Amino acid sequence: MKVYKQLDYPFAIPKPVITSGTFDGVHVGHRKIIRRVKEWADSIEGESVILTFEPHPRLVLAQQDHTLRLLTTLEEKLDLLDKAGIQHTVVIPFNKEFAAMISEDFVKNILINTLHIHSLVIGYDHQFGRNREGSYTHLKAMSTEWGFHVEEIPAQDVDDVEVSSTKIRQALLSGDVKTAARYLSYPYQMKGKVIEGNKIGRTIGYPTANILIDNPLKLIPAIGIYAVRVEINGVLHDGMLSIGYRPTIEETATINIEVHIFNFNKDLYGQTLIIHMIDRMRNEEKYDSIEELKGQLHLDKLHAMKILSDIS
Repeated sequence: MKVYKQLDYPFAIPKPVITSGTFDGVHVGHRKIIRRVKEWADSIEGESVILTFEPHPRLVLAQQDHTLRLLTTLEEKLDLLDKAGIQHTVVIPFNKEFAAMISEDFVKNILINTLHIHSLVIGYDHQFGRNREGSYTHLKAMSTEWGFHVEEIPAQDVDDVEVSSTKIRQALLSGDVKTAARYLSYPYQMKGKVIEGNKIGRTIGYPTANILIDNPLKLIPAIGIYAVRVEINGVLHDGMLSIGYRPTIEETATINIEVHIFNFNKDLYGQTLIIHMIDRMRNEEKYDSIEELKGQLHLDKLHAMKILSDIS
């Protein structure tokens, strides 16, 4: 997949079939639109194009709202779009100037004059341009005037999927990573670097890698203990993950993310890991002693191994 991060690039994409959106998570609803873009491009010997935005528009349009957390970083989103078979992704820098662009200028300056659009695919409720003034009716009139094709994914087709990035965020914030995975079509992922910890885990037989998530806007699922798969240099390993405050050992003021990888004893400091969230096993709890904690960790490991073996 070719990635473009500027609009002054000399685009020469044959018969581009385009769709646009934030595509946070690249979930099953997005994939329905992506499939149609690819089908249409194939049918006319054209090429598939995604227009997406960085940063997320809400971060620009609602700067006082600090609640937004992302399902995917830009790097993760581009990787998912590549795996979905998209041929070109244009990352449009989203700022207040771009947000103020009227819909006619967006179509004329970007879709027509810059990308030389052949066809446009949109979801049934898609709106664009300043104050979201543009609509399918608006686009249809412009397509007739300026000579491109436009198709709206029917409401029924999109509603049948019943998925949105908001629903996925809600599932993750409640710890329901299994539902999130069903909506996403893949296990939710977190990427981060292994940093120095207090090394207490190794003294009780459960050494952990402390993870610092790359992007501060990345959504962290609910506090608790999870069965996970850990990707290290492209290889998956089974493990269990704690998200929480470590109340038994030394309660902290900030959330810690620690992973214990089964049957693994290599030094990981400084390495980047990708955590694949499989299932939530329990809440974080405070135990009366380290021995009681060790007993619970043994049960957690058995539970996680059962979960992970069942999906292998």
